[in-house]
Amino acid sequence: MKITLLTVPGCPHGELAHERIAAALEGREAETEWVQVRDEAEAASCGMTGSPTILVDGVDPFAVEGARPSLSCRLYRAADGTVQGAPTVAELRAALSGGCECCDGGMAAALALVGRGGRGRRAPAERGLLEMHQAVLRHFATTGEAPDLQVLAGTAAAHGRTARDVLAELAREDFLTLDADGAIRAAYPFSATPTPHRVRIGAVQVWSMCAIDALGITAMLGEDMTITSTDPVNGQAVTVSSTRGTLTWEPQGAVVFAGAGSGEGPAEVTCCATLNFFTGPDTAHAWSAAHPEAPGQILGRAHAERVAADIFGPLLETGEPDGQRP
Repeated sequence: MKITLLTVPGCPHGELAHERIAAALEGREAETEWVQVRDEAEAASCGMTGSPTILVDGVDPFAVEGARPSLSCRLYRAADGTVQGAPTVAELRAALSGGCECCDGGMAAALALVGRGGRGRRAPAERGLLEMHQAVLRHFATTGEAPDLQVLAGTAAAHGRTARDVLAELAREDFLTLDADGAIRAAYPFSATPTPHRVRIGAVQVWSMCAIDALGITAMLGEDMTITSTDPVNGQAVTVSSTRGTLTWEPQGAVVFAGAGSGEGPAEVTCCATLNFFTGPDTAHAWSAAHPEAPGQILGRAHAERVAADIFGPLLETGEPDGQRP
């Protein structure tokens, strides 16, 4: 994690922000730097919207929608309504942890939310499940559509089974979902029907089940692609472009809210609708406040990418990845 403190020379709140960052880290390792910004052009290039501005892995977790690059004094309103020259230690601690009080705990919660209760999204090799799962995912990635039973028949037959039987077992374990006729409706991270999250891979267009799944497609395939989604609060576009392994988010302050839906059942039902892209923390907080039935956490860019890579990165690997659990 890299933390950048941006201030103008002689900023009266720079030292306060610096001290609170150190207190929020509580001894955790992080790369920190204090950068003095001297003109408007430099403020625009480094993402400073007032002094002090704090960036976590290049993202301003306290970004205010519509704020423009500025050298002016920046003030922060705390939860108790007071206005201060820097975010509080508690607010910084949450920002540095991706929206939760404990970074490791927040990571585990997000992984469990999307990754079958912490069991992972990669099917076990037994009974042809892994081979069938990977065949389904590759078909989605190359065609943008779900394969039918005929396409998968040969893969299943190699293991002495029918495609319908193998798909039913994968569905029971929530590696994919089926409709009433046994056709594939979703195979995380892909959706067979349109969703708010579109992913373009070259000439192929696919849909993902949620924001983390969209990022997971990037991690799984390792190809150049563009994710296009919409902030459900303000209707504005959020795009994530992957070029040679580097992801670029627009707007730069965009985040993911990972909410835990209520009830039991597959992820398609319990959580996919509550994992969305937002243009910034403000709209993510607004959505969360309006949906108390789906408590969760705000994930900054680096945190969301890491969750997606941990869940979906191994899905098309051959062999048995370290730590693989069926």
